[in-house]
Amino acid sequence: MAQRYWNRFIREGTEKQELPPGEDLAALRSGLGREALTVPKLWPFYTITPDENANLERFGDVTAGQRAEHAALTLFGVHQQSQKILMHIPDVGLGSALRALRGHDKYSVDAVDRRVSAMVSSTSVSTLTYQLRGLVTQLRDIKQALDYNRLLRDLEDWHWPDRRQRVRTAWAQGYQRWEKPADTTTS
Repeated sequence: MAQRYWNRFIREGTEKQELPPGEDLAALRSGLGREALTVPKLWPFYTITPDENANLERFGDVTAGQRAEHAALTLFGVHQQSQKILMHIPDVGLGSALRALRGHDKYSVDAVDRRVSAMVSSTSVSTLTYQLRGLVTQLRDIKQALDYNRLLRDLEDWHWPDRRQRVRTAWAQGYQRWEKPADTTTS
């Protein structure tokens, strides 16, 4: 399998970090709100191919994986725009990244909670991606990165209701950071 676009820029053990070129990011953003595989500027960035036995090319259909990759690429294009550091960092799930947003003084807790609630209530990938776009813009504003490999898997799983619930649960665990309540009894 080809290397995902955002993984091309992770350089372990180096002082200077290579960042995606602006023209690549503009091409990625050109796919916002568009169907997967319909924007020629994005074609060089796709890595997920259809199952050879599926005959999808013959019928002009797109796989869930291709739709998810399209969404992840466009969101990465938004997130990385004008940033001096890479906005893809392994092991930072969406829930944890949004928890950092919730705790930042730039946005109110209630406003972030409302946006996150609207996002996790989405039942289609297109609605989820639309909701994510606003949150990713806010993550960009506070320079909070996330794991785009994990986001890609989550977006692919969102296509199926039983997997969607697993993704919601994982995001909730990262977002809420369940903690033991403070002891309020007096001695």
